[in-house]
Amino acid sequence: MGGTVEHISMWILLVILFFVSFKMTGKSLKITMMINRVLYILIIATGVMLLLGISNINGEYIAKAIVGLWVIVSMEMTSVKRSKGKPYKSFLIQFWIAFVLVLLLGFRLPMGIQLFG
Repeated sequence: MGGTVEHISMWILLVILFFVSFKMTGKSLKITMMINRVLYILIIATGVMLLLGISNINGEYIAKAIVGLWVIVSMEMTSVKRSKGKPYKSFLIQFWIAFVLVLLLGFRLPMGIQLFG
């Protein structure tokens, strides 16, 4: 399935950048947040392309897409709250819950996580 490797690669890069941003402050944090936002757009675009390429979409694929969006939203909210000095722990907890769910769905679904398909 074309696009899977790119989609997963961008997710890995985004998660790494997300955690690297916890060590940053000021201008470097803002730059990292902008890079993350570009990755959000690319991840959503490749995710939509992958979803449209599935011949028999069922509810689990839709749920995985929604949970994937939840991961992105929780990452963004964590970053924004943290950059403004506001409490962000609840969004970080949501990130971990959604991240585990999206991984479990990714391994469960028939398309699975194909790195070299």
